[in-house]
Amino acid sequence: MYFKNFPTIPYDATGTGEFKSVKNLLRRVGLRAKVKSNTMLYDTYDVKNGETPESLAHKLYGDSELHWVILLVNNITDRFHDWPMSESQFIKFVNDKYTNVDTIHHYEISQSSGNTKKKIDIGTDNSDYPTATAITNYEYEQEQQDFKRKIRLLDPSYVQQFKEEYKSLISESVI
Repeated sequence: MYFKNFPTIPYDATGTGEFKSVKNLLRRVGLRAKVKSNTMLYDTYDVKNGETPESLAHKLYGDSELHWVILLVNNITDRFHDWPMSESQFIKFVNDKYTNVDTIHHYEISQSSGNTKKKIDIGTDNSDYPTATAITNYEYEQEQQDFKRKIRLLDPSYVQQFKEEYKSLISESVI
């Protein structure tokens, strides 16, 4: 469904002047700011271990092919790096990336005004802030995963309208 509506363009892949019609995979459609900020259209959701965009689309919309709706709503363009990993993938990723997962990644201090729950990364030197909290490589990567787990899901009652608007926008000519 997702690529079906992409416009075709003439493309000369070999530079010989022989053009073929291909799908314009560089074509993008973004959510309108008004739609993006309308909290009535979305539910917040924490992705559970092992859930995929396809499994969520099937569970929520009854069609795993609508996984692209979830990705588009959350501005995810790289499913392999922007979507949270399963627990086993995460452990392998952290162990492959770091020789020691318990080494200090950076230090953090609490913000002193405004939102005091917000943490400030002060880097790898805490000499100016000796009471700063040490964050290990594992903790840092886990925080990144936890951030990716928090997504928005489009209310199922708006999916048909969303699909129609997407189809209209993706097929608009820009040439």
